[in-house]
Amino acid sequence: MGSTNDVLSEALWKGKLFLSGWTAGEQGSFDVMDKASGATLATLGRAGPADVARAAARAREAQAQWQATPYEERAAVFRRAAQLFEQNIELFAPWIMRETGAIRPKADVELKMAIGILNASAAMVTEPQGLVLPSNNGRMSFARRLPHGVVGVISPFNFPLILSIRAVSPALATGNAVVLKPDMQTAVSGGVLIARVLEEAGLPSGLLQLLPGGVDVGEAICSDPNIAMVAFTGSTAAGRRVGELCGRHLKRVSLELGGKNSMVILDDADLDLAASNAAFGAWLHQGQICMATGRILVHEKIAGALADRLADKASHLPVGDPMSGQVAFGPVINSRQIEHMHAIVQDSVAAGATLRAGGSYDKLFYKPTVLTGVKPGMRAFDEEIFGPVASITTFASDDEAVALANQTEYGLSAAVLSRSVGRAMAVGNRLNTGLLHINDQTVHDEPHIPFGGRGASGNGTRVGGPANWDEFTQWQWVTIKDTPPQYPF
Repeated sequence: MGSTNDVLSEALWKGKLFLSGWTAGEQGSFDVMDKASGATLATLGRAGPADVARAAARAREAQAQWQATPYEERAAVFRRAAQLFEQNIELFAPWIMRETGAIRPKADVELKMAIGILNASAAMVTEPQGLVLPSNNGRMSFARRLPHGVVGVISPFNFPLILSIRAVSPALATGNAVVLKPDMQTAVSGGVLIARVLEEAGLPSGLLQLLPGGVDVGEAICSDPNIAMVAFTGSTAAGRRVGELCGRHLKRVSLELGGKNSMVILDDADLDLAASNAAFGAWLHQGQICMATGRILVHEKIAGALADRLADKASHLPVGDPMSGQVAFGPVINSRQIEHMHAIVQDSVAAGATLRAGGSYDKLFYKPTVLTGVKPGMRAFDEEIFGPVASITTFASDDEAVALANQTEYGLSAAVLSRSVGRAMAVGNRLNTGLLHINDQTVHDEPHIPFGGRGASGNGTRVGGPANWDEFTQWQWVTIKDTPPQYPF
């Protein structure tokens, strides 16, 4: 999938990683595959722990000068980067589609978000960066936000561009340098695009290091003494390991993890709209979204009619190669994930759930699936599936709906549908969730909003909007007096 375009010319980065310039990796190279066809898309350099040590040391050296760079110059880098993304949408979108198995609208969402995040980062540079505090006469007292130094970013495969750049960009905007480890399955969309655009936009050398690699690279990022903070997005199991390592080395850590998100459909909801929202939330991007609607909790009076509508949608929505034409669903990321989601569906049916649609696959293409009669204790109710499975559970009262929604260790996103906003809010206010959507589905994100979950969905931190200052900087208290005082010693 070569290109003569200067921004993404493979001649610059084929077989390489970005360590203060495009260079070979410690562990050779690896191939990135087209998830629909199995064809090789690109070859990149594979990093090892020694590369992390070199990259972090160079990033730390570059960071001090970046922090001292005039703010107008720093803001201009992000504006130029946003413009480059805008100018190259038609070049970048096919990479996201083929590398992640995404349909074109999903690729466009990633690019639109990346542009918004970069523009927001340009604006961050000019925002207030401290507070003047009350003090006695003769002394000025203020608190200012300072960068951590070097931030490690570890990002996943599902929305690789967004979930990398949402940490890389604000970390740089607040004066940090960054070492980025994207998922190897999507290392172009989650790494090369960002590195090349920022390089072309004039980001000084050394400030962004791109190190695709395995678990050993992630653990090295969590342990390296030159990296002061780690921003991780991924599975809860991997997040526990990242949190453990960062805690051992006294690093700041931001964990954005999995979710088992509930959509509560009350008995007065519009059924057609409810079915549309439930289908979108459960099946978008093959369900491979941390915010996916993992539980559809619907009042028993309307559950049958809702299931009929979802099963009908599942039977009509086409599955196939996103590059081949108009399909609603592409492939999932790998065969391991196919086996995981299929086992959950089969085990849940064996436990008493009813398969109303789907439940089968060909290669990496899993059909949109509808399960009814899902109850607590079944895998489809308890576990994050990360696949296109709509799991329907019934309730008889608003109190029961709240209890079912809160019956999970996760706490990322939730939705409530009702013709009465007041009633929906009364239910929503009782849900243990980081994100709450009234009369909408569970999958939403915007560049300027504080995003994050609670419990097994994250450690209570946030990225986005004003939360970026909280994540990527630390407070320093400063006092100033005209002359030193005389103390009684």
